[in-house]
Amino acid sequence: MNRPSPVTTPSRLPLVGASILSADFARLADECRSVLEGGADMLHLDVMDGHFVPNLTMGPALCQSLRRSLPEAFLDVHLMVTDPGRYIEAFAEAGADHFTFHIEARPEPGEVIAAIHGAGMTAGLAINPPTPIERVLPHVEAADLVLVMSVNPGFAGQSFIGEVLETTRRISGSLRTDQRLQMDGGINSGTAAACREAGCDCLVAASAIFKTSDYAGAVSTLRGGPRESVGTV
Repeated sequence: MNRPSPVTTPSRLPLVGASILSADFARLADECRSVLEGGADMLHLDVMDGHFVPNLTMGPALCQSLRRSLPEAFLDVHLMVTDPGRYIEAFAEAGADHFTFHIEARPEPGEVIAAIHGAGMTAGLAINPPTPIERVLPHVEAADLVLVMSVNPGFAGQSFIGEVLETTRRISGSLRTDQRLQMDGGINSGTAAACREAGCDCLVAASAIFKTSDYAGAVSTLRGGPRESVGTV
């Protein structure tokens, strides 16, 4: 991976990831290109196996297609699958830059994190809303990014679960300056500020970006700036 990683950059500017789950798959490359031109820092790929969560989505082939179309994009892959380890090499070969998996799938995540790093990607560790924070705290030091889910994973368009902000605050206090704290689920102009105030410096949004006609304005608002477009799609 030769692309610079916004995950480990020392800058604390809040990052915005555009979740392609809400994009128009018939126009995927064009929409993703436009959202990156509008200021998004990364494309977020939600991979679901129909077992760990009740939905089926995308796989390495789609990741590879995006890499071919958008060679400079940072591809942030979020694995909501029962056996994340079996997909590490496939996504690395498909051009993924970052690979997040769930503590619920691997309660002892060290080996998987090491394999992700060995494949040339940064590693993320995710936690679902009902899971006690004590499950993930002993392992956050090894990860480059910790993802706090603010919905129960599986489908886009769910409502934000405010109780996870306490989990976010506690994790934020244990992270180094070269680690990121990401939030995913129900992130929009009404919830982003609370996430940032709780310590999140990487916000993932799906419909709040792709279902608007002003990608740049949506990204700016999520990041904490004024809703001023630098280009409308």
